[in-house]
Amino acid sequence: MVMNVGADADDEIIGQINTTPLVDVMLVLLIIFLITIPVVTTSVKVNLPIEKNLVRETKPENVIISVNAAGKIFLYDTPMKNTADLSDRLKKFSVKDPQPEVQIRGDAKSDFESVGRVLYAVQRAGITKVGFITEPNAN
Repeated sequence: MVMNVGADADDEIIGQINTTPLVDVMLVLLIIFLITIPVVTTSVKVNLPIEKNLVRETKPENVIISVNAAGKIFLYDTPMKNTADLSDRLKKFSVKDPQPEVQIRGDAKSDFESVGRVLYAVQRAGITKVGFITEPNAN
């Protein structure tokens, strides 16, 4: 048996903390939080129709129009008096370059007529990019 009593150069005490694993864990957590935070949250309660679709990324410049079950129209969270008021407000967005996309969130129990009136107001305002937001199928 050999016992080493003296201090060698290999037996130095490391006085530093290795932070590489901590940084790796923090970067992974940061990426997870950035991906899971919803980009846009709206406060108007609507039951969206369920449809199989591709995941869309909502950009901050997108215009969100919501139609609730009673047929009431909202631009973002602001209630609109009628489609003429909506069309007037959308004309400000239609002159932007590049033109923002209008996303219509229609309640599944709303009449097609109210969503059609919104679509007509968007067309009258001169907006060319229009999309409908639906819930993905649970299957």
